Parts: sequence; structure tokens; C-alpha cells
Amino acid sequence: MPLYGIGDLIVYGHTGVCKIEDIALLTPSSLPERDTQLYYILKPLYQKGTIYTPADPPKVFMRPVMSPDEANQLIDCIPAAPTEIFRCKSLPELKRRYREASLAYDCNSLMSLVLSIRKKKEEAEKQKKKIGQIDLRFMKQTEDLLFGELAVSLGIPRDTVPAYISQRISILW
Repeated sequence: MPLYGIGDLIVYGHTGVCKIEDIALLTPSSLPERDTQLYYILKPLYQKGTIYTPADPPKVFMRPVMSPDEANQLIDCIPAAPTEIFRCKSLPELKRRYREASLAYDCNSLMSLVLSIRKKKEEAEKQKKKIGQIDLRFMKQTEDLLFGELAVSLGIPRDTVPAYISQRISILW
């Protein structure tokens, strides 16, 4: 029996928020003809295309979208959120640490990662420097995931999330 139903909004791995369009018995090309499997048919909200993914067991991390109360609590905790700036001389090591932090798929962990990279960027700008491409890529990827979910949870357009955060906690985002 599938965990989610048609019409549910879920967070699907690094794709972000998806709507479950359908649940169907499908025969994947990797299975013998008579073997069928239950699949979620997902429509990403912020990307093009359709995703077919096994319902049980899921191959990619899935969870329900946070509630509006959870979204506002997450935003309210930003000023006190822990930030640990990752500094590595090795780019593969930096990439590995960012990837590990983002694989938690937990909103608090994602917010901490965004805040950490933003803090690193602010420190670099004070020294009239720039942060690296890996930092920028992970900051954008993580903000896209987080802001997409916040937008859906709060019922606002995704591009207004930074302004909503700034207004709610009186900091410039």
C-alpha cells in the first residue's frame, strides 16, 4: 500500500517539491514482462518533466512537504541557527562535505547549510574576495530546494520567499 496518495505534495530527493499525479502498476523494462511494480508518477513543481519512481521500496528519499506552521518556525529560528563554515583546501573534500550536509533532506539541516555558505560569502566580501564555484553551486541548489518547499508550504510564489523571510525576522535576505 503506498504511503502517499494522488494529489499529495512531497519533497523528492534533490528534485524538490513534486505533486503525485498518479499511482500505477507498471512493468519496468528491467523486470520480466509479467512482473509489475507500484509506481508514483510525479510532476515536479519547479522543473519540467515527469518522474516515475517505485512506491515500495522508494529508491529516492521522499517526505511530505512541511506545514505552514513548520515553515514559519523554521524561519523564526534563522537568527539562532547554528552555522559552521566549511573550509577545505581540497575541492573534492569541500564538495563531499556539502553533499553530506544536503543529503539529510531535513529543512533545519538545509537551512544551516545555506546560512553557513552565506556567512562564508559575507566574510569573503568583507575581505573583497569571492567564494568559489562549489560554494555558489551548493548555495543555489540548497536555496532552490528550501525556497521551493517554503513557497508551497506558505502558499506564496517562490521568488517572494526571500522577502517573506526578511519581513518575518527583520533581516536582509
